[in-house]
Amino acid sequence: MCILPNRFILIFVHVCLMSFLLSGCQSTYYGAMEKVGYHKRDILTDRIENARDSQEDAKEQFQSALERFSSVIQFEGGDLQEKYDTLNREFKRCEARSDEVSDRIRAVEDVSGALFEEWEDELGEYSSASLRRSSEQKLRKTRQEYNKLIIAMKRAEKKIGPVLSTFRDQVLFLKHNLNAKAISSLRNELSLVEADVSVLVREMESSIQAADTFIHSMAQE
Repeated sequence: MCILPNRFILIFVHVCLMSFLLSGCQSTYYGAMEKVGYHKRDILTDRIENARDSQEDAKEQFQSALERFSSVIQFEGGDLQEKYDTLNREFKRCEARSDEVSDRIRAVEDVSGALFEEWEDELGEYSSASLRRSSEQKLRKTRQEYNKLIIAMKRAEKKIGPVLSTFRDQVLFLKHNLNAKAISSLRNELSLVEADVSVLVREMESSIQAADTFIHSMAQE
């Protein structure tokens, strides 16, 4: 008889329980995962890693879109429909990355709320005053570090909106003005797009660094 390693069992259980996430039964999901040794702390770390990776992907996608936008509007001649299609594809990819970033930040917030609530409740179960104080101190420190992280993540997330709006404007304008004059007029917008993307990249990198710091601190405890 084939016996699956614990890691594969955990992955299987995790996949099966994702249906609870879709139906909003987060408490059931967390409870079931704890029964197989996968606690809220572990889930939080994994979700922060996922959120960090999604921001890294988004950063690279927006940089790619900027490069494509610049190459399209600087190019003389060529198929105007093809230029529009190119920019539209990049914009759609940016939208998808943006949605992924937001979804993963919400997932981090969900499990962190459950973790801290549970931690707070369990403080009352201690019979040892010294152990309770130690746990309270650790909870306070973890919350402080987490708050720094989520602020950085949300600050980066907010910077996505202006960049998406700018790209959307360029794509819509080109869609309804497929001519050389339209391409030329978009060149005046390049500096604005570059500035927006530069701010976004800077905030994304700050958020990614904050995530790495938090993950490292959790691993040390």
